[in-house]
Parts: sequence; structure tokens; C-alpha cells
Amino acid sequence: MTLKTTLTLTAVMAAIGFSGLAIANNHGSDEREDQALVILTSESLQTQGMAMILANAMQQQGTDLHVLLCDTAGDLATQGYASTEAIATPPSNPAGQVKPEGILNMLMENGASVDVCAIYLPNSAHAEEDLVENVGIAAPGTIAEMMRDPAIPVYSF
Repeated sequence: MTLKTTLTLTAVMAAIGFSGLAIANNHGSDEREDQALVILTSESLQTQGMAMILANAMQQQGTDLHVLLCDTAGDLATQGYASTEAIATPPSNPAGQVKPEGILNMLMENGASVDVCAIYLPNSAHAEEDLVENVGIAAPGTIAEMMRDPAIPVYSF
């Protein structure tokens, strides 16, 4: 299957809402999972919360999730961090109130990979040992590769 055929098929399937298609990458017959990269930079509690809620919904729908936390959003991945308040959820959500860092932890427990931006630690009061277990430090080349891959959508908040 050529790259053009793969991209066309992907666009058509996305347009009709089919998310179960495994897409072959440029290197032949290797199968690629449904993946997404969520980049969160906002310090806004509601924006952080909605980004985590949407990421959770994508993960529940089978997406292999990668989360990149930059600027003050990196604080979500530090030990002992607690949002100043909880976010009220819609009446249809039985949780009632949530905190972005709580949803982030749940995403990680369900297999999401989480990294802080490479420049987060040197520009914050935190050190690598302050990061929550299994949170990494993003390698710019790896993130750039994901951002350039047409099969991996990038969502930025």
C-alpha cells in the first residue's frame, strides 16, 4: 500500500468515524496502533481538566495515548502536586468533581505515556526526582517525529 493510498484511506475512514483501522506505516507492512499526542501547556485549571477528560475518552476508545506536559502544566506530573480546587463535571458524569492530576494518574495507570518537556525541569523549581513515577523527560527528536507522523494526530491545549 502506498503512502498516498494509506493517507487517503485514513482520511476517508476518519470522515465516516471508523477508528478500528490499523494503519501501515511508510516502512512496509508494520501495523501501527491508533495513537494520539496530547500537548498540554495551559495553566488554566479548566483547560487542564478538559484536556485530561478528552484524553481519557480517547484512551477508553482504544487510543494509545502520549501526553506531553510543558510550562506550568508540567506541575501536574510532580509528586505532591494538588490543584487548588476540583473541577465540576457535567451532570451526566457520576464523578461530580475531578482534578486534572487525578485523571493524569488514571491515564498512566491505563497505559498512557507521560513526559514533561525537555526544558520544563531546567526552567522550574523541580528536579527529575520530583517527577511522579513513570513520567519521563521528552526527547525533542522523538516528539518531533510523532508530530510529523501523519498517522498520529496532535492535540494541543
